[in-house]
Amino acid sequence: MIETQLHMWLVFLFIAVAMYAFASEKIELEISAISVISGLLILFYIYPLEDAAGSQILGAKELLAGLADPALITVLSLLVVGQGIVRTGALEKPVRVLVTLRRHHPAMAIAAVLATVLLISAVMNNTPVVVVFIPIMTALAERLHKPTSSLMIPLSYASILGGMTTLIGSSTNLLVSAAAVQAGQPAINFFDFTVPGMVLAVFGLLYAIFAIPHLLPDREAVTDKSATVSGKQFIVQMEISADSPLVGEEAVAGQFPSLKGITIRFIQRDEKLLLPPFDDMSLKPGDSVVFAGTRKSLMDAFADNPQILSDFMDIENGAEEDGEDRKISRDQSLAEVVIAPASRMIGRALHQISFRYRTGCVVLGIQRRSRMIRTSRMTDIRLEAGDVLLLLGSRNNLTRLRSNPDVLLLEWSTRELPALALARRARFIFGAVVLAAASGFVPIVVAAVAGATAMVLSGCLNIHQASRSVDRKILLLIWAALALGTAMQGTGGAVYIAELLVYLLSGAHPAVILSGFFLLISIFTNILSNSATAVLFTPVAISIAQTLGINPMVFVFAVIFASNCSFATPMGYQTNLLVMGPGHYKFSDYFRAGAPLVILLWLVFSLFAPIYYGLI
Repeated sequence: MIETQLHMWLVFLFIAVAMYAFASEKIELEISAISVISGLLILFYIYPLEDAAGSQILGAKELLAGLADPALITVLSLLVVGQGIVRTGALEKPVRVLVTLRRHHPAMAIAAVLATVLLISAVMNNTPVVVVFIPIMTALAERLHKPTSSLMIPLSYASILGGMTTLIGSSTNLLVSAAAVQAGQPAINFFDFTVPGMVLAVFGLLYAIFAIPHLLPDREAVTDKSATVSGKQFIVQMEISADSPLVGEEAVAGQFPSLKGITIRFIQRDEKLLLPPFDDMSLKPGDSVVFAGTRKSLMDAFADNPQILSDFMDIENGAEEDGEDRKISRDQSLAEVVIAPASRMIGRALHQISFRYRTGCVVLGIQRRSRMIRTSRMTDIRLEAGDVLLLLGSRNNLTRLRSNPDVLLLEWSTRELPALALARRARFIFGAVVLAAASGFVPIVVAAVAGATAMVLSGCLNIHQASRSVDRKILLLIWAALALGTAMQGTGGAVYIAELLVYLLSGAHPAVILSGFFLLISIFTNILSNSATAVLFTPVAISIAQTLGINPMVFVFAVIFASNCSFATPMGYQTNLLVMGPGHYKFSDYFRAGAPLVILLWLVFSLFAPIYYGLI
């Protein structure tokens, strides 16, 4: 017994050290996580924990089993599926609808998304809901000029809050129900705890909308920051082809709707030069449109109307290219290059150097850093040393420019364009994963792995893109958390703390005991997994309630609500881990945003539950 307690206290020490290391990040999170796993393996090898028969309870097999845990595999697979959605721009249209709300107030669009997530999560597994909305929130943040770090944690929290309102809202709720039935209690019905659950959800949602964005720092990735381009404009020329979506588009208030944020210099139509304003004018096949726009405005135009990219294929060689040459391949990126000081292109115009023929890349625009270019057409501009060319090309063709002596490739400027031709395929795969997981037709881990595989086999992602979407921080953090949870349960640490609470609160009012019990579980659920916490504390809850002589279901419902308060650590819930990569979060960000929310919900529950359940 003394030996078992020593193992338990050593595990407690490991948990304390791990929490400090994860939160402080003085050591890289990956190193901290793998050190925790190594330490546990060494501890239980040198000082094994054995049962009465002399068999080892916790060995390498049990501690390392987390690497094959379905929860871990599910999270990693869904990250790949989500990357396929982002890569193909499959959710661009829903984003545009939400962005229209910003005309009234930006918070309206965010509040609408979070409220929708909360309601859907009440009747659907949280994980696929968050997977659906991660790319939507990413695009919405970009359109509203907000950091993604201000929206991703609220997205995860909204799904968790919605999950605590109905029986099927979370797998945790179903586990508690099953454990309660096993302990001789009646089965929980669909809406048995909806009223207190909605009270907690409303307070939590208001906190997520109005408080969290002010608590979280801007965690934009280093690559995103480096890729931020200046607001200087490129001179761009576009030839309107016969099958262009711009044919017949009429100017409204001097601006063509598909070219918002872009200043049109003039339109060359046959031998005529048409100058602004362009009121009551429509575009025709053969028009050469010359305009000035920033890289951001150009990318927005491509996202709204991807078909217009083909109108840039004719710039250098006129309309002589056939349909095959004008096709845009799926693997396309934008990049910037600088004309080198000794370049052979200096003093020559684009049509003289056959840039596309030599490099496989299309010049979309030209930027002259020293002064604004004033000329008739982009193809007539004679290049100078230091000019910046905005290029469209495949990843391989752009990479080959590294060895081109005439230009200097700005590596940080490279950005992949969505493979919009594959959007329908990605939506079908994504919808199938969500439907299969939400309906229970197959386990969510099966649906997620099959969906990730389908994204690669269908061409929506290549192997490089799929592997890049798997964050090693998430992988190692979950693995370490599962190992700690296994060690804590195996040594009896969780049961010890629960029994200690009951002893300390013995003789107190039932409302006080209920409040303390809620707080204890809400702490544990952020260290162990929420599922393990729920299963572990359900029998304890029933035992406490029977000792106090009150309805055991009151304490069972407290287990449901508190087990879902997994806001303060990334490993507290799968959705927290799902948003960690897209939001570029650190471990401490979850505590900064989640700990006040746990306290808020604890206070609301402590005040509301005793009145609602008639304990006072």
